[in-house]
Amino acid sequence: MAYRLLSFTLLFAFWLILSGFFDPFHLSLGLVSCALVTWWSSDLMFESTTPTKRLVRQGWRLAGYLCWLLWQIVLSNIHLFKLSLGDLKEVSPRVVKFRTGLKSDFAKFLLANSITITPGTITVKILGDVFYVHAISAEAAAGLDGGMERRIAAIFEDEHPAREAEA
Repeated sequence: MAYRLLSFTLLFAFWLILSGFFDPFHLSLGLVSCALVTWWSSDLMFESTTPTKRLVRQGWRLAGYLCWLLWQIVLSNIHLFKLSLGDLKEVSPRVVKFRTGLKSDFAKFLLANSITITPGTITVKILGDVFYVHAISAEAAAGLDGGMERRIAAIFEDEHPAREAEA
């Protein structure tokens, strides 16, 4: 029950932020919509067996990770800007293959999207635990050293074995 209440609260807070309307009609519409979505899909969103305390802890860690990711996006944009103004010999596209130690599908999803949202890298394919990532330069490929993966593993409290990247 606490899990559904937490899901409803997060959905409704997100709905309030995005809607921007606080009159009785829109608030009641949001309440009904979020209640229906929570009821229909609460078993699909996350594992309902996860204790509420752990979900809250993961939420805080995820917020910290998103701040770190935003900074990485800024740094990647600066790198791409320098590449566009500099010598084109530094542009050396490559596909990097690595095996992830992340266990849950959601953690792998978060890693793939974090890589793709960072300029200069795109997750091309995922086959089980093997990721194929296109990087625009050697520096972008070097950024796939596992730091992002370790941070995601820390969010979900997964054990994270060391991995080796292949160019």
